[in-house]
Amino acid sequence: MPPVEKKDEEYKCNICGNEVIVTKAGGGTLVCCGQDMELIEEE
Repeated sequence: MPPVEKKDEEYKCNICGNEVIVTKAGGGTLVCCGQDMELIEEE
């Protein structure tokens, strides 16, 4: 998974359904339930 790149990106956990919105991008990756969270692409 690529690192978090910018503010306001949205990510979702495909296991439990948690969703997060980035408020400050630090360049790391987001993990939930032991796996990388999926970037939700804007349509």
